[in-house]
Order: sequence, then C-alpha cells, then structure tokens
Amino acid sequence: MRLSDWKRLGAAIGGLVAAAAATPAMAEGMVGAPHAWGMGLQQAGGPIKEAIHHFNDLVFAIIVVITIFVAGLLAWCMWRFRASVNPVPSTTSHHTMLEVAWTVVPVVILLVIAIPSFRLIYFEDRTPDADITINVQGRQWYWHYAYPDNGNFAFDSYPIPEDQLPPERRHLYRLAVDNELVIPIGANVRVVTQGYDVIHSFFVPALGVQRYSIPGRTIETWMRADHEGVFYGQCNQICGTNHWFMPIAVRAVSREDFDKWVAEARTRFARADEPAAPAVSTATPAPTDTVQIAEARR
Repeated sequence: MRLSDWKRLGAAIGGLVAAAAATPAMAEGMVGAPHAWGMGLQQAGGPIKEAIHHFNDLVFAIIVVITIFVAGLLAWCMWRFRASVNPVPSTTSHHTMLEVAWTVVPVVILLVIAIPSFRLIYFEDRTPDADITINVQGRQWYWHYAYPDNGNFAFDSYPIPEDQLPPERRHLYRLAVDNELVIPIGANVRVVTQGYDVIHSFFVPALGVQRYSIPGRTIETWMRADHEGVFYGQCNQICGTNHWFMPIAVRAVSREDFDKWVAEARTRFARADEPAAPAVSTATPAPTDTVQIAEARR
C-alpha cells in the first residue's frame, strides 16, 4: 500500500473510534432512544430491563464459549485427522461415553438457560404492589392513555410532525409525541393494555416493557423507572397503513413533579365521562391520512 492509502485507512479508523467514543454522550442526551452506531441493548431505565441485560449477558457468554469450543474442535479434527497422516480411514462407528456426553451436556446447558429465563418471565408478568395504574389502549393510529387512580382523566398521544420540531430535536422525529405518558420515578406502575380495533403492541425497550394490545382482551404488565428521563418506544406490531404513526414517550419525573402534572392534567384532560370505546364491529374506521388524523383529534 502507498503512504496515501495508509493515511486514508488511519483517518477512517480514527473516525470510527471517535464515533464510538461519542456514542455514550449521545446516549446520555437521548435517554431511552436509539442513536447512531448503536450496536447493543439500550441503557436500562428500570429493574425489568436490568434483568433482561443480565439474562442477555448469560446467554451471550454461553454462546461465545460454545462457538469457541466448536471452532477449536473443528480445527483440531481437520489437523489431527488430515489425509496426509491418516491414509487409512478409521473404522470407529460409535463411542458410548462420547454420545452420552454430547446428549447430557446440551441438556445441562439448556437447563442453565431455561431456569433464569422462567424467572425473568414471571418477574415481568407478576406486578408487585402497584403504586399507580395506567390503562393503555392502542388505536389506529395513536395511543390512548387513562389514569384511573389519579382522577380518571384520559388523553390521546400523537407524534409531533417533523416541521414542528426544533432543529435540536429533529433526531426525535417519529419518536417525540405531543402528550407524553408521565410516571413517577421509583413507582411500580401497573400497565393494563386493551385493543380497540386491531392488534397493537406497547413496546418501550429501555424499561423492558412489551405487551400486546388486543381487542376483546385485557393484558397486564408493569414497569418502573429508577431515574428521571424520557424513554421512547413504538408500536412494534404491524397494525395497518400508518403503523409508524404510533410512537411512545414515557417521561419519568420526581413524585413532586408528577403530583403537579396530575393536578394540571385533571383539568386539561377532564374526560371522566367519556364513553367506552365501541366494539370492534361498530368501530368507525380511522382516516388513512395521518395529518387529518392528528388535526381531527386535536
């Protein structure tokens, strides 16, 4: 390679290193949101996500060990039993102990993976003593939230159009919403999902939450944020033409700020007498134009 080629290669490597070094800073400015050059799981915002991280680390370590072992065994077999030193093929047809080992060892490995995975499933499913309850309903194509424990107010959440976002927040297009779901930090939040028209999915990666929103069914899960910030998610169940139009923004605030927000929201979203959503068979189809949807609901 010429000197100029080496310089270009060095500059490229330097750029990658700089981008990787900048990633933590970018992540800190965008809590619970995807960022450029992101290759791992999002930073944990609560205990469920931390448990998912621990389980992921366990499975990843097992995969690495198995991969190295199998690759090393293949390399050793190719070298040990190459044709140049083994002109006469072996007539061995079986090996009892070896066959027992490659049956028992995988079973043990699967048990090592299965036991903590079951614990994680129950940890996600069983809501501890809930401090507040939030009803989440997926609709084509927006989210409807209700706070039955805090005055029974409800509101809809739509994404903010790109041209209405300030330049410093343009990277949050299709993530930022007009009305965020607000929760207090350190509180166990019971999340009750229901469907209105088709199947949706309430998915907030940084909090480790994913539950379907199915018409005719009530599904329960929980979440907790251990520090303040905004945690973004999206509907990850294809639900129609404007599936992309269903981002989720969960803002975790102090208990004092949450109480202030509730007091304001009870006045702003005073809709306790709103009738229940009609059955799927009588539901009015939502408009297909996303701009008309947002304007009509506002």
